[in-house]
Amino acid sequence: MASKKPKASAKASRKTPARRVAAKAVKPARAAAKSPASKAAKPVLLSGGNPQIAKGYGDAPVQAYIAAMPGWKRDLGRRLDAVIVRAVPGVKKAVKWNSPFYGVEESVWFLSLHVFERYVKVTFFRGASLRPQPIGKSKYPDVRYYDIHEGKFDEIQFAAWVKQASQLPGERM
Repeated sequence: MASKKPKASAKASRKTPARRVAAKAVKPARAAAKSPASKAAKPVLLSGGNPQIAKGYGDAPVQAYIAAMPGWKRDLGRRLDAVIVRAVPGVKKAVKWNSPFYGVEESVWFLSLHVFERYVKVTFFRGASLRPQPIGKSKYPDVRYYDIHEGKFDEIQFAAWVKQASQLPGERM
């Protein structure tokens, strides 16, 4: 009696070597279509909602940071930036340590912004010299903070502080 040859499974018979190669070639294309780079990239938010933006100098990185601020903080970021630009014509800008910095000369800064879960913190590096002083104290004697919660922005006082801060010696960083 002749032994019967085992039948190849239906699945194996369909996967010819040419089909296997073609299937492998399609997989990377499908993976690329699903990759985050192919979609509009969402900004990476760090602890508390602070945007992760690459270090850079000039207006573009600061605008990228503001655009990545979550929720109501984005509109506040635009307002803060507009007030600073109006109060200090020719202001220098940079993003360092995931925070926008503002100064009157390169690498000499008078304030920075940072996003937290419930508020935006403005740091005045020589804030102890401002009149009236912002109420947020720091472990550093010269530094004062202005924490802005939703709907609690005093634009007139902020503009006055920005003008004063820009005329004080800045912090070299």
